[in-house]
Amino acid sequence: MAEINQDGAREHLLSVKDLKTYFHTSAGISKAVDGVSFTLDRGKTLGIVGESGSGKSVTASSVIRLLPKTGSIESGEIEFDGKDMVNISMSDLLEIRGKDIAMIYQDPMTSLDPVFKVGSQMIELIRAHENVTKEEARKRSIEMLRLVGIPEPERRMDSYPYELSGGMCQRVIIAMAMSLHPKFIIADEPTTALDVTVQSQVLDLLQGLQEKFGTAILLITHNLGIVWKMADDVMVMYAGRTVEHASTGELYANPLHPYTWGLLDSMPKLSDDEDADLKTIPGVPPDLRLTGTCCNFCDRCPYAKEICEREVPPLNEVAPGHFVACHLQDGKGGLVRGEVNR
Repeated sequence: MAEINQDGAREHLLSVKDLKTYFHTSAGISKAVDGVSFTLDRGKTLGIVGESGSGKSVTASSVIRLLPKTGSIESGEIEFDGKDMVNISMSDLLEIRGKDIAMIYQDPMTSLDPVFKVGSQMIELIRAHENVTKEEARKRSIEMLRLVGIPEPERRMDSYPYELSGGMCQRVIIAMAMSLHPKFIIADEPTTALDVTVQSQVLDLLQGLQEKFGTAILLITHNLGIVWKMADDVMVMYAGRTVEHASTGELYANPLHPYTWGLLDSMPKLSDDEDADLKTIPGVPPDLRLTGTCCNFCDRCPYAKEICEREVPPLNEVAPGHFVACHLQDGKGGLVRGEVNR
């Protein structure tokens, strides 16, 4: 059961506990998400960061049970606004998708159907979830296009997606996502396919709409700069597990996990020598069919000790609200960033 505060409102809009989502293939079982837990409050933004294959998108897809046939939720709890998303009926789930939970994908050019006009797709979405006339749905669609900064929204309603730029298409996707005033938005790499200027505009737009409608956002990205701008809290994932979780300010001021250090060090800075090589994390992520017997990061970690190779580190709270999964990190100087003693 969800916790209830004194005003009768639920403490968390979304609560995920010990989620395990595996893919069953002919080559074996791939543990894409292996015991992830987090909460998200109304009107807040949680950023999930990590390399490709870390389990970010699978975690989000598990929340709305939008998994390929080979994927399944093996165990764990997902509660959204008091509803059990793991055991909910498909009819109820379809009602929640699009209305209470909206999705913004990373490639705006492929998120819209190229053979239907923008207006037709927006009207269809609204009428699928609300009992309104076509004219009422059209009027709301125009209002949302105007709200996201699209010029001449009445004319754009009759445009096909290929007639719009990538930035315009992403604005349309955001307008569609917000047209039903959802409680929760999953933004999966929402700015990856956009240039830097448009990226900033889209992020400002999302923040503005969040303030207007009080929408919670789950932001999936590998860009730590976007996380700093958007997120209230950050969860760092690696090979299907959470390795660090803290408020954004705390994580940037006092990162504790060696993988988080590697991610932050890999960000280019204006002060860097222009001839210097970009810093990288050596090695490659582990085979997800073979994880779960040790620290998944130990083969790439310059600080790894013998215990890291034989035991899975628990996710411990080493400071108020700051969680880290590292055998050698207790939050009291267990490891010193950059000082490697092997």
